[in-house]
This record gives sequence, C-alpha cells and structure tokens, in this order.
Amino acid sequence: MNARTAPAPAMDFSDHDRAALVASAHKVIRIEAGAITDLEARIDGDFSKSCRLILACSGRVVVSGMGKSGHIARKIAATLASTGTPAFYVHPGEASHGDIGMITQHDVVLLLSNSGETEEILTIVPFLKRQGNALIAMTGNPKSTLARDADAHLDASVSTEACPLGLAPTASTTAALVLGDALAIALLEARGFTADDFARSHPAGALGRRLLKISDVMHTGEAIPAVRTDATLTEALMEMSRKGLGMTAIVDDAGKLAGVFTDGDLRRMLDDHGVDMRATPVSGAMSRHPKVIGPDKLAAEAAQLMETHKIHALLVVDETQHVVGALNIHDLLRARVV
Repeated sequence: MNARTAPAPAMDFSDHDRAALVASAHKVIRIEAGAITDLEARIDGDFSKSCRLILACSGRVVVSGMGKSGHIARKIAATLASTGTPAFYVHPGEASHGDIGMITQHDVVLLLSNSGETEEILTIVPFLKRQGNALIAMTGNPKSTLARDADAHLDASVSTEACPLGLAPTASTTAALVLGDALAIALLEARGFTADDFARSHPAGALGRRLLKISDVMHTGEAIPAVRTDATLTEALMEMSRKGLGMTAIVDDAGKLAGVFTDGDLRRMLDDHGVDMRATPVSGAMSRHPKVIGPDKLAAEAAQLMETHKIHALLVVDETQHVVGALNIHDLLRARVV
C-alpha cells in the first residue's frame, strides 16, 4: 500500500476536543434560535398579503428555489400541500427549459432566494409577470431585485450564519423553513382545515389510520349479518357463515337491534345436547345487551372496546338503534388500526 492509498490515521479526541465540539453545537443552536426569534418582528403586512394572494388563488402554489433554497422550497411545497393548500415544487433551472409550462396563469408562485439575485430565479420572473402570476418572494435581502419585482416579500434575513466561515447556508435556511411553516399554518387556520382533512391527505400514515372512522372500515348493506327475532338457531348459523364476521345481529320487525348471536354463543348452545337447532328461536339464545358503537366514532375506539370487553366483533348502530354496519377485529387489522 503506497502513501497515496494509505488510510488516514484515526483522530484521538481529547476531553478538550469533546468540549469544543459540544460548545460549537451550542453556538449553532443559539444562532439559529436567534434567527427564528428575529422573524417574529417581520411578520407584517406583506405576510398577510401573501396569505390573501394564496387564499384568493384558483390554481396552486408553485414553489421554486435553487440549491439549498430549493431543498427548503420542496419542504414548503410539501407542507402546504398536506395542510390544505395545493402546491408543488418546480426546479428553476428546468423551468427555463420547458417546465415553466407546468405553471398556469391561475397559480401563485413563491420564489426562494437568500440573496434575491439568483440567476435561475430571475430568468423566469419576466415570463411569470407577463403571464399574470402573483409573485411572492422569500429572500434574505429586502432590497434585492427579486424582492422589488414581487407582489409581496417575506423577509427571511439573518444577522449571521451559523457556519463560522459565513458560507454554508445554515441560519438562513432555518429561517426560510420556519417562515414557510408560518405561512402554511396561517393558511390552514384561515381555511378551517381540520384533523380529519389532514388524515384524508395522509391515508397511509399513522395519523391517517388513527383518525379513521368506523364508517370507513365497517361492512354495510347486504354485508351486514342480520336475522329477525323469529329466526331459528340454524338460520342464524347460516347467516353467520355467509357473512363471515363471527356473529349476527338480531333485529325486530322495525329493523332495530334486539340482540346479537356470536360464535361463542353457538359453542355454548352446542354443549347443550338437548337443543334442537332447527326449532329453537335465536331470540332465546342471543345476548340482549350487546356492545355497539356509532358510525362516526374512531376506528381506534372500536379496537379499545373490543380489547376491554374481550370481544372480536361489533355492531354499528345509529342514534335510533337501527343496525347500519358491522365489523370485526380482522377489519381493524386490515386497516392497520391495531
């Protein structure tokens, strides 16, 4: 192995070196926390104007930025989209080579540039202005070309970067990210966006699963196992077999819940060898006060109810005690609620 390919010797950090590393981290956190705190005083008329432009928009919010600002722009677009404001990211370099066709005249465009002089961003500004797009600039320089050309300017300037060389975007990207979050949440609240709305845009996520309603996972219509009170045990068993939920509802002539007959009840009946399955009415073997749940309850509540009472299925009833659905533990497992 020659000197060119020899591995570098391992560094031996002394206690002093470790302390210096920790002190460096503390300094970065203080600088970036200060940059965030300074933003509060700059939430002004242009911030509210930016919100009004987006709320009045009949299209989408198109977010663009170059380099590190581009990474922040992607995150802002994703946050907007998941909180009720349709948005997507366009790379400014690609926009000049055809992707600007993705932007319609009905869209609001949010442009990020710390200097406010990023060439790729400024190149597309004249086209956007000719098309009639409302422009929101987020820069670290309120006197920059981009800030002057925009309809509203969000000031993300910082007094110093956390990078000791003053080169790597650190505090400035943190400030821009927080300002983007502030914009998204202000819009969320203005739209009255709810947790249910958030869950609908995150169906595969943990939050979406936690906010699933009973109505989202229950069996309805012909899939509900149900027999009348005058049905025999044999008829109840056939209904249970057809519907495959391990139970059947027992309903009166008006369709209201009278009780439930489960596979556990069936096993207990079979232990009584004197029972005539074809002649015995199910109403004599059913549980008259079954555990039930409403369709607007959370699916997670059904899981808790099943666990608490050691049962594997539930009937779903409306406010008048009519059976409107049914579900079992396997439905909750498929929905990944449990």
